[in-house]
Amino acid sequence: MQLTVAVTGAGGFIGSHLVETLVGAGHRVRALAQYNARSSAGWLDDLDSDVLAAVDVRFGDVRDPASVRTLLDGVDAACHLAALVTVPYSYELPGSYVQTNVVGTHNVLEVARELGTPRVVCASCGEVYGTARTVPMAEDHPLEARSPYAATKVAADKLAESYHLSFGLPVVVLRPFNTYGPRQSSRAVIPTIISQLAAGQERIAIGSLTPTRDFSYVADITRAFLAAVTGPDTMLGRVYNAGSGREISVEAVAHLIAGIMGSRVELAPEARRTRPAASEIHRLHADSSALQAVTSWRPEHTLEEGLAATVAWICRPGNLRYYDLHRYSI
Repeated sequence: MQLTVAVTGAGGFIGSHLVETLVGAGHRVRALAQYNARSSAGWLDDLDSDVLAAVDVRFGDVRDPASVRTLLDGVDAACHLAALVTVPYSYELPGSYVQTNVVGTHNVLEVARELGTPRVVCASCGEVYGTARTVPMAEDHPLEARSPYAATKVAADKLAESYHLSFGLPVVVLRPFNTYGPRQSSRAVIPTIISQLAAGQERIAIGSLTPTRDFSYVADITRAFLAAVTGPDTMLGRVYNAGSGREISVEAVAHLIAGIMGSRVELAPEARRTRPAASEIHRLHADSSALQAVTSWRPEHTLEEGLAATVAWICRPGNLRYYDLHRYSI
């Protein structure tokens, strides 16, 4: 059955890939891109014309309830991905994160309640758990907000939970762990390493080397969102992790990338790229068995396969222009 699915944050890294996944599965998409004077829809501008033929691109802002109401009116489902996403910038302007991640989520939930939207899938993240107390980390792992960003995502998750329990809103919270892949900005560690190596640098500026992460290829994560949209009603009101199930250190990932690119690498940690000591998350390792038990979703890409695809995209002629190698962007 063809659905019309609203996607907030559709012009972003994961959002643009989700649009492709939904259209590839035969659905139509109503995509919200944040208004700007250049009328740029972000990464949606780079999608193939056959994909965009099934996409209704609208400009607006999740902080504006009127934008959200226009977006959700008449859709079969909504995927709420719009958020300010980087941890470092949340130290600089935490109030902006509250407005977008908390108030924006409230607007989506409230408008969906008013309109009777049949299903809302809200994007969470593995950061809400803090550093692992037990591994792998299941959905009942304690929540610990170690950054303003993480705090706003915890708040958004709890708002979604409360709207289900209080008003019966048919909501699913999907909690991806560290997603990577084509179109990701240099604010994330994997494209930071790849872009510096692609530019011929052997001494790679980087943050802390020892934290471990559960890196998940973006195509696997967007299929998890698709599963949350189309899965059984037993999913409603619940939280589901989506991760690769593989834990690996940042240092080891850097050497994997260097091997794929045939490069020598010297890692040069910089203090300005590290989090405050008490804010660092030392371990993340996803247990996605709950999602796998209720849907047919499984991660399909190994880390090596995903890294190779990401390297190929960043190194494609013209794509390095998206990466400013001369300054550290937060």
